[in-house]
Amino acid sequence: MAGNSFGNLFKVSTFGESHGKAIGGVIDGCPSGITLDLAAIQKDLDRRKPGQSAIVTQRKEPDEVEFFSGIFEGKTTGTPIGFAIHNTNQKSKDYGHIKDSYRPSHADYVYDQKYGFRDYRGGGRSSARETASRVVAGAIAKQFLKGIEIQAFVSQVGNLKLNKDYKELDLSQTENNIVRCPDQEMASQMEDYIKAIKKEGDTIGGVITCVAKNVPIGLGEPVFDKLHAELGKAMLSINAVKGFEYGSGFDGVTMKGSEHNDQFNTDGTTKTNYSGGIQGGISNGMDIYFNVAFKPVATVIQGYETIDRQGNKVQTQGKGRHDPCVVPRAVPIVEAMTALVLADFTLINRAIKL
Repeated sequence: MAGNSFGNLFKVSTFGESHGKAIGGVIDGCPSGITLDLAAIQKDLDRRKPGQSAIVTQRKEPDEVEFFSGIFEGKTTGTPIGFAIHNTNQKSKDYGHIKDSYRPSHADYVYDQKYGFRDYRGGGRSSARETASRVVAGAIAKQFLKGIEIQAFVSQVGNLKLNKDYKELDLSQTENNIVRCPDQEMASQMEDYIKAIKKEGDTIGGVITCVAKNVPIGLGEPVFDKLHAELGKAMLSINAVKGFEYGSGFDGVTMKGSEHNDQFNTDGTTKTNYSGGIQGGISNGMDIYFNVAFKPVATVIQGYETIDRQGNKVQTQGKGRHDPCVVPRAVPIVEAMTALVLADFTLINRAIKL
């Protein structure tokens, strides 16, 4: 299997399966001398881990990261940083009934066709559990990117949409509720809705908005490695993501060019920011902001028809512990992938410019 690494100079490779002994990764290219706050890394993992509230999967995993290399006396050494997160609460028997059949809208069928076999326990390598390793790498990237602030939050669940510009919100309130929406009234509605969906044995999707502030001018490598292209790739590599838009996004098609153009101030900033902080594929110093759309979790705790390995139609039912809505736990994943992109381009800039 190829495709297990992300980045060029600041690079992370991940390993492990949902129901294996551990998941983990190796971070290569992280500069030396960075003083690491290990508690902050663990805090980001805690924001992603299962079992943290009533509206997420109840799989109980401590998700404590163990570092094996690349860190000495609290600082990065410049050598590869190896780490692992041990799985402690697998319930593989919950998946025995799908050993020879395929769950709709999962990776089951395509993995079997591509590789000739699959790990049916929780989806194996295709499980979103892999993203915990990304959060560790992203948390380290955040500490490398001193001064850059990356904040993601839930802006939509189903049809419940937060129709406010991010500048109107107090993003410091994001962690004050289990939905991770900075508007407390909307967060309460979203929480009630997710709980109702869960009672039905069903799932619902949503949108995460991410804002990166204090990004320096010059990150991004045209023509094929534009900053927004790499951010799009990073977000679309996250499990369950179905869409990415930055700046004005799809709403920009309704505007005239005279309305959409970001006019300059004398200091090089712009009066508006429909560009989303990126022009010509390069950061321009304004806030970078984008939306990431997540589909409803494919596992529903209901009966459904599918096919087995011989192509026969069979009846089965979703079992196990699953998120009724993935977006609250995906907030730190979106932040992590953003940090990895920005860290990689920061190192590339150092290599090409005196």
